[in-house]
Amino acid sequence: MNVKDILAASAMPVINPSYPHGPFRFINREYLIVNYETDPDVIREALPEELEPVGNTVFYEWMKMPDSSGFGDYEESGMGIPCTYKGEPASFSVQMYLNDEPPITGGREIWGFPKKYGEPRLRLIRDTLTGTLSYDEELIAMGTMSYKYKTEDPKVTADALGKLQINLKLIPDVDGKPKIAQLVGYHLQDITVKGAWTGPARLHLVPHVNARVADFPVRRIIGGRHLLVDFTLPYGKVYHDYLA
Repeated sequence: MNVKDILAASAMPVINPSYPHGPFRFINREYLIVNYETDPDVIREALPEELEPVGNTVFYEWMKMPDSSGFGDYEESGMGIPCTYKGEPASFSVQMYLNDEPPITGGREIWGFPKKYGEPRLRLIRDTLTGTLSYDEELIAMGTMSYKYKTEDPKVTADALGKLQINLKLIPDVDGKPKIAQLVGYHLQDITVKGAWTGPARLHLVPHVNARVADFPVRRIIGGRHLLVDFTLPYGKVYHDYLA
């Protein structure tokens, strides 16, 4: 193996990389998103100081990815904070849990997604869209939404998905000290909205020391969103380098 071979590899291990080169296309990606109000002090503590919160709102979401290039078929659950970066509307990823190794590894190494292993599940149970998340065999989150309650304008959905998304990417050096400490941003591309609905929703979060979704307490439910979309996840861009 020469230097050309090494530098051409997409990831470790070189003989069978965890994921290929991108960009990455997602087909029929389904979302359940519950928007709610929480404590402003909790939001401020979770946001890097370069980002400004938008009110007291956060969102908790479930995602089902049946067809994602390089990553396969998996499900995911996590939390984000609406915010701004230098006045630009954005969304900051706080914590994510999923059940497939390639998107965990690739998400952390490329974009800095805060991913850990968990067991999320999104399914339709009669008239209720239902998301659950288990961690270490314990249920820590459940969200429900009335199924296809009210149709949403596809342009509203596409605009929301297309805004700036930001992650805090942290990767240590061999001595344990920070090697990479960046705010990484990206915009989803080639978005096709196949369906979008809003409606009543509820969210139940259970405290767990290693999966701290309940650290963002539910004060008031704003509502739910159910989406079915295709899009491309491109490579990101460094918006702030803490080690520069």
